[in-house]
Amino acid sequence: MTKRPPKPASRPNNVSLWRYARLFRRDLLSAQPERLYRAWMAEFKTPFFRSYLLNQPDLVKTVLKDRPDDFPKSGRVSEGLRPLLGNSVFLTNGDTWKRQRRIIDPAFEGGRLKDTFPAMWAAAEAAVARLTLRTGEDIEIEEETSHVAADVIFRTLFSIPIEHEIASQVFSEFRAYQRSQPILNIAAFVPLPYWVPRFFGRKTKAAAASIRALISQLTQARMAEIKAGTTPDDLATKIMTTVDPETGETFTAEEMIDQVAIFFLAGHETSASALAWTLYLVAIYPGWQERLAEEAQALQAPDFSVMAQLKLSRDVFRESLRLYPPVPMMVRENQCPERFRKRDIRAGSQMVLSPWHLHRHERLWDNPDGFDPSRWQSENGKQCMREAFMPFSAGPRVCTGAGFAMVEGPLILSMILRNFKVEAVEDKDPVPVAHLTVRSKEGIWLRLTKRP
Repeated sequence: MTKRPPKPASRPNNVSLWRYARLFRRDLLSAQPERLYRAWMAEFKTPFFRSYLLNQPDLVKTVLKDRPDDFPKSGRVSEGLRPLLGNSVFLTNGDTWKRQRRIIDPAFEGGRLKDTFPAMWAAAEAAVARLTLRTGEDIEIEEETSHVAADVIFRTLFSIPIEHEIASQVFSEFRAYQRSQPILNIAAFVPLPYWVPRFFGRKTKAAAASIRALISQLTQARMAEIKAGTTPDDLATKIMTTVDPETGETFTAEEMIDQVAIFFLAGHETSASALAWTLYLVAIYPGWQERLAEEAQALQAPDFSVMAQLKLSRDVFRESLRLYPPVPMMVRENQCPERFRKRDIRAGSQMVLSPWHLHRHERLWDNPDGFDPSRWQSENGKQCMREAFMPFSAGPRVCTGAGFAMVEGPLILSMILRNFKVEAVEDKDPVPVAHLTVRSKEGIWLRLTKRP
């Protein structure tokens, strides 16, 4: 009997704020009630503020696309990431955020994806070489997808493989940061002034400081290369030499450290999560796996044009992003009073956009909890892609690396399946949990065998 894609159990409808906080800290997904998979809007009350989860497509559109300046990003949940990310584009709002995007966006536009493709290909080949040494073993695949995703970041950003000494240290320290940093900080429930200490753990602060120091070495070295005219034409060079057309300024060294930190978090952590879940899904749906393996025979040379032939791989990867969106929730804050679904909403309330619930919404999707990559060619799938699919957010704040991820994921997936048959390990079914991203509570265990 074919397994169903795993889904965490929901909590009871009514729990105390203290109980909710404890559940939230342990796992964001199972802390939510079952009714959110059917609700168009749900209100949550705390002694200090109100939160409203929005699933109704036109309300989501209002917040993310039509009036984004009226709903800036809330700092409540992201407070926990500030030791690592500083004042990066992930945390800023208003004019600061707009200036940062004006400098960053050109690096990911037009032909830049084509330019980075050989580096992605090289990282995928290196991953295949590592996995070849582990065929026949039970492999915790999230570790391997983290490795290859980090390799892609370093190769495309700084033109160095992960085996480079500093790249290897950043990767090691980031894993320590993941283990020490819960998604919930006290500021998520209590509105504290910025001068009040956030009580970050010693290990969290130490890991963040170490990562930032290592990134500083890379950025300082790149700045020296830019001055000497000896720099490679990669993403870091493009970003560091792009002048804001409105201010005439480039990023300072400290600003670049902030941005590299979020590139690593967003580009590595989210890609690793998505790729691991995709490999698990094709392991439990071998029919789709074999179709992808056949399609992957098109991978003969590192030419960007091959991506046009990986249509099934793209649909499978997209279906994985639907079921397991790496970032399960986003929080905005309304700047003025609103009236949504006949409810008056005070300024300063939290507007929660949940890809996890929106992507599985029972009133929007056909077979919402099922794995069906063919849905993307159906009328329901096409409509939902426009209105209820946002693994990279939507509107002006859509992830600048969305196009990058939709090349990287299908390419690495196809490269792995061209070389290996993937099977789930018996009695080790993954349980989705959300911390920094949607991962498995005890890892995702697979066994790979070499294809003839």
